[in-house]
Amino acid sequence: MKKIVVINGHPAQESFNSAIAESYIHSAVASGAEVRYIAIGKLNFNPNLQFGYQQRMELEPDLVKALEDIQWSDHQVWIHPVWWLGMPAVMKGFFDRAFLPGIVFKSDTKGNSEGLLNARSARIITTAGDLSFQVYEDEYQLSGFIQLKKGILEYCGVSSIHHHFIGPLYELTEKDRKEWLDTIKELALTDSL
Repeated sequence: MKKIVVINGHPAQESFNSAIAESYIHSAVASGAEVRYIAIGKLNFNPNLQFGYQQRMELEPDLVKALEDIQWSDHQVWIHPVWWLGMPAVMKGFFDRAFLPGIVFKSDTKGNSEGLLNARSARIITTAGDLSFQVYEDEYQLSGFIQLKKGILEYCGVSSIHHHFIGPLYELTEKDRKEWLDTIKELALTDSL
């Protein structure tokens, strides 16, 4: 049975990102996958890594549980809006606080790093309110996607990462949104195999 963790990085619970997460989860569970859900905006934690790596901050229980779910999974689904060409602040704070040395990666004294989330795949689903994929790719070089894919997930050992971009949202009709949610359900079926 496939073990999937769905992580929603949108801080607001009433969002199209939440609808995407819900559609994905229902489809994956219906196809036999075991699914856990992390809504970053509902977690209780301080997103500020106030001492950098100089002094370890105690992880709040919500971060401990989220890390357990991520480490438990075979497949991760990261859903988030593109804000200022990157992820929302609370999602970045989640990575700053939870994705720490010795937990999701390790480094030696020579500066060599090794990811500790090996043998996991991922899917990134990003939404954008007023940004088209063409502009995101041509003008901004997929900056937020590169940050999440290469700078975080691959660095921590995750491989086989697929990306889907939905936007600009302001142009989508209700029919378009329903078609996207149907596409998300199909992606969940594929991921559950």
